Amino acid sequence: MSEIIFGIHAVQALLESDPQRFREVFILKGRDDLRLRTLVAALEAQDIVIQLVNRKWLDSQVKGGVHQGIMSRIKTGRQYQESDLPALLKSLENPLLLVLDRVTDPHNLGACLRSADAAGVHMVIVPKHCSASLNATVKKVASGATENVPLIRVTNLARTLRLLQEYNIWIIGTASEAGHTLYQSNMTKPMALVMGAEAKGIRCLTRKHCHELISIPMAGSVSSLNVSVATGVCLFEVVRQRSWM
Repeated sequence: MSEIIFGIHAVQALLESDPQRFREVFILKGRDDLRLRTLVAALEAQDIVIQLVNRKWLDSQVKGGVHQGIMSRIKTGRQYQESDLPALLKSLENPLLLVLDRVTDPHNLGACLRSADAAGVHMVIVPKHCSASLNATVKKVASGATENVPLIRVTNLARTLRLLQEYNIWIIGTASEAGHTLYQSNMTKPMALVMGAEAKGIRCLTRKHCHELISIPMAGSVSSLNVSVATGVCLFEVVRQRSWM
């Protein structure tokens, strides 16, 4: 099976992590900037087939995505399953997990994955249904994070949260009406951060499986943040706390 990726960061990240997955690369004819030239030279050094194509064809392949003059067909990478969770959890000393409950916008999912990678998240868990698929747009926005952070799709999110509890993972959910803020929470222990959908937040059943709920203090006139922005804020509070351990 094969899939496509596009954008300089996404192609560069795969080249660095797993160059054997490339089938062929398509470059926009006439595009000649330093970043692209450098990447093309690296691809050629790996004997990867490169073809020059016109803008109309390239635009049609990425369906409105910002391709930056490069697209590639690649072999499908490893697909993590719910059954992989126990082995992954046993391999971690102080797990930091991100759970995304019904994040359906691919740009938001990609941005969350990018923040997760930057914050050292060990894995991201999403439900199989009512969640954006790991498509080329997600990978473009994630800027290579999808090659570093396992994304695990689970059939039943509540059951998965119960499994995490069995591994002594503290589950912290986010809710605007929570009794205390993220700055008042201890995030140094093994934990999973649960972030909710763009408009509705985490579901009631998901909330019931959280050990605690936290909020982000809001000083201005807006009542909430975009889920990817909120994810970054929360994750880097975890990073701040853990840096003092």
